[in-house]
Amino acid sequence: MLGALGLNPEHEAVYSALAARAQAGPAELAGALHLSPAEVAAALAHLTAYGLVKSTPDGAYAAAPPAVALGALISERRAELRSAELALITLAEEHRKAMAGRTISELIEVVTGVEAIRHRFAQVQHAARHEVRSFVTSPFVAVPPGANPVESQQVAQGVRYRVVIDRPALAEPGVVAETLDSLRQGVEVRVVESLPIKLMLADAELALVPLTAVPGEEPGAVLLHRAGLLTAMDALFEIVWRHAHPLDVATLDGATTEESQDTEADTPTALDRKILALLLAGLTDQAVATQLDLSLRTLQRRLRHLMDLAGVQSRMQLGWYAGRNNWA
Repeated sequence: MLGALGLNPEHEAVYSALAARAQAGPAELAGALHLSPAEVAAALAHLTAYGLVKSTPDGAYAAAPPAVALGALISERRAELRSAELALITLAEEHRKAMAGRTISELIEVVTGVEAIRHRFAQVQHAARHEVRSFVTSPFVAVPPGANPVESQQVAQGVRYRVVIDRPALAEPGVVAETLDSLRQGVEVRVVESLPIKLMLADAELALVPLTAVPGEEPGAVLLHRAGLLTAMDALFEIVWRHAHPLDVATLDGATTEESQDTEADTPTALDRKILALLLAGLTDQAVATQLDLSLRTLQRRLRHLMDLAGVQSRMQLGWYAGRNNWA
């Protein structure tokens, strides 16, 4: 928990034990923490040097008040991080100037192998200062659903995320649940019928474009630095984004399978709204049933009930009515 402040597990354990006591000697700490006397002595020396503990006249040790001692360390780390951020800005600008005169081969980097692609996938997101944009389509080779912790970290730091996912990918197991998590965190998600490529853009500086996977061969990707190709990818994303269908957490969240039994309700239930939202996003009946853990028969019964409520005779009419009456 305190590793970010330069404390290893032994340091943290000793400090925590002292913080819970008025004072304690090395032997007492070693017995309580199941550490060797040498480990306790080394930890106490480190903590003393950092001003986190102090010795008493009788040879014991006491913890400095956490709000004061740890607060000072946190302030130092913040100052160091701010300095690092300023250095990053300076280095990025120098790099940009250097890139202006480089050859095409230097502006395009080919990445091969699952681990290398995952590493670059995270790096590109961390490089974004303002916005990350991406196309998500199946198959998932290097980064499967639920394997992108950087997204939540960056969103928490104020980086905007815009994601376009195609309908085949949305129908994959677990993808709707991951999409809901992203929407709750503030990620903007839209859906289209299909996408031509996978893509991730960091601001207008970097683009990662996975290559078509060939069975039996290592997957690959292309990392584009600021160049004409990146400008084309930027324009492609914005065109697709404008014509994509927005997904809303309010209509995709909050349903339970138990609601599927309520076929007599005279208004759409939360489950009904979720069904309609997924169908309007373009998923097939079977894909919707799989995502919501329903039987196909139950799903179709719910749809028949909704058509009766709306007084319509076709799915197309139901979709029109649902849109006009805020059912989805």
